[in-house]
Amino acid sequence: MFSYNKIQSFNELELSLYNYIMKNSEKVIYMRIRELANEAHVSTTTILRFCKKIDCEGFSEFKVKFKMYLEQSGGNILTDNTSMIIDFLKKAQGKEYREKIDLVCEEINKASTIIFVGMGFSGILSKYAGRYLSAIGRNAIYIDDPFYPLNFKPSDNYVAIAFSVSGQTATVINNINRLKEKGCRIVSITNNESSILAKISDINIGYYVQQEKTENDDITTQIPALYIIETIGRKLYKNYKG
Repeated sequence: MFSYNKIQSFNELELSLYNYIMKNSEKVIYMRIRELANEAHVSTTTILRFCKKIDCEGFSEFKVKFKMYLEQSGGNILTDNTSMIIDFLKKAQGKEYREKIDLVCEEINKASTIIFVGMGFSGILSKYAGRYLSAIGRNAIYIDDPFYPLNFKPSDNYVAIAFSVSGQTATVINNINRLKEKGCRIVSITNNESSILAKISDINIGYYVQQEKTENDDITTQIPALYIIETIGRKLYKNYKG
């Protein structure tokens, strides 16, 4: 996909974009063009020109071809994720992130109970989140069982917060659908905003880090999701007491 001749044809901005893409390969395939432009500090026009130079009609086609390229070249290689986490923390200080955190805090503040949902590593995080919010005086529980009995009425004021890296985990989605049927407001914290879970949520916070897998499991860092829930908890304790 990136032959020597193609790389040689890149101008300075395009080369900078190429370097960003290669350093953040698994993250890029889930990004929108404006997000990539902001993160790589280039214009959307530069991205489209870059796509043309590597024989892609647009950014959507590039993402499809790039994903295939990663799969063929064994792209899921574990790397030092320090810079990726620093990038996320910088982005988390932006206006859009702060506004979403505020929206989630407002939903939680109106709720009588917060239900955390997750499986696997995200399930462990949901347990932590339930304990964390309980420690600041909120009524919080977690669910990691698809058959967990939901004995509350649609009129009850509940908020469900789901953790999922992929946003495609069937058990989590099924639990969220059950909760939606009971009238729960749904918040999801996922790696991207294009997943099924994100789309069926009332509020989604996407963190966009490189997804990493071993042969048997997804070991993508949970630090962004942990940061998000702790930020929500601290803001609730500071601004929404009693």
